[in-house]
Amino acid sequence: MFGLEMPPLNAETWAILGTLLLLEGLLSADNALVLAVMVRHLAVNLQRKALAYGIGGAVVLRILGVLLASYVLEYWWLRAFGALYLAYLAISHFVKKGHSEDEAAASARGRGFWATVVLLNLTDLAFSVDSILAGVALIPRDMPPEQGLTIVVIGGVIGLILMRFAATIFLKLLNKYPAFDNVAYALVGWIAVKLGIETLEAAHEHFPAVPTLHLPQAVFWGGMAAIAIIGTVIATRKPAMSDAEAEARAEAVVHQMDDTVADAADGRVDGR
Repeated sequence: MFGLEMPPLNAETWAILGTLLLLEGLLSADNALVLAVMVRHLAVNLQRKALAYGIGGAVVLRILGVLLASYVLEYWWLRAFGALYLAYLAISHFVKKGHSEDEAAASARGRGFWATVVLLNLTDLAFSVDSILAGVALIPRDMPPEQGLTIVVIGGVIGLILMRFAATIFLKLLNKYPAFDNVAYALVGWIAVKLGIETLEAAHEHFPAVPTLHLPQAVFWGGMAAIAIIGTVIATRKPAMSDAEAEARAEAVVHQMDDTVADAADGRVDGR
């Protein structure tokens, strides 16, 4: 079930890994920003403690998500749920008004310490599911599950690494050009279409009455490229702030995360 096999390093594999790098970077940075915002209503000493639980939850949930991805790759009906969830995620992003950090602050405001910790981990769960399902959806249906799971594992590791080591870069990007969020979720929406079509193909094999469609790989990757290029041009038209301000805000969030990890490592998770 959890066997791993290295996929062939062809153009398609590199395209999948490159897409995961972009999505994991943007989603991980968004995750870090939301976590930092959600603890602001707590006392300073409790902010670090709650963040420590939140960061720990992100790591644990990402690992569990990667393990559960093997089931999603194996059972077509789980892929159907994945396609519906990714579609809901993309649609809800564009339908909602306001920024995710504003909503996160509003949902956490007034909550006690443990209620905030629970909310942090539910947020981690949502981000983990988003990333893992996007990774699963990118895997070609005819790829052996062992190779597909290897790519998902690599994507999960990329997400954990980017949440720390490249967080400043992606946070700065999101601070200066908030519309890059739209690019990420537009890509997620197109990935949901791919997963949905592949689910119909798989269902048709078991139930011939189910209508089937086919999305050529060239069309899918052409759509991904078009969304990325056009979205980037639109997103970078009007920067929301200067480079210096964007970098300062990004470094503030990363510094807060670093302090939390350092406190947890030396036994002072409460910041004292």
